Amino acid sequence: MAEETEEIIDDIEEVDEESATAGVSDSEEDELVVTDEMLDNIADTAIAALQDILQYFNVGEVTIDEYEGDEGELILDISGNDMAVLIGRHGKTLDALQFIVSMITVRTIGFRYPVIVDVEGYKNRQRQKLESIARSSANRAASQHRKVGLRPMTPYERRIVHIALRDDDRVETVSEGEGPSRHVVVVPL
Repeated sequence: MAEETEEIIDDIEEVDEESATAGVSDSEEDELVVTDEMLDNIADTAIAALQDILQYFNVGEVTIDEYEGDEGELILDISGNDMAVLIGRHGKTLDALQFIVSMITVRTIGFRYPVIVDVEGYKNRQRQKLESIARSSANRAASQHRKVGLRPMTPYERRIVHIALRDDDRVETVSEGEGPSRHVVVVPL
């Protein structure tokens, strides 16, 4: 049962990654202009969904800070006592929490707007590590004139790598593989 659920989530995440990386392109015509009022509605919807879900975790009183990220995403950062249960092993619980909140938000507002759920800056620290790995891999690919494959990653992690290297004229990035073995390959130009 758990494997089937994980496969379904992986399939949905693949579709989600395609729409996430579609936003990485320079095409302005596909982008929806989001007003401040719309952003407030998105935030209210996502926070309400998150609060409803958090009731089942017995984490006590939490604070949810909202802010806009560098890539135009809405970030909800949860803080409180004993937040480890929300992160889970290797961030799997946090990934699932983000996925559920994102899907509820998309279905409620009628369009996709990136919502990132974080716990006490965990994803921000992971993002910095991934960006560092991406830059290091780009340097290695450019200096050795060969492809560099990274470890399998979630769609969110792959998106971070693609964004981190999109302005690097020495390399390009592509996602390869299927399901849980999908990974980014850094290709020298």
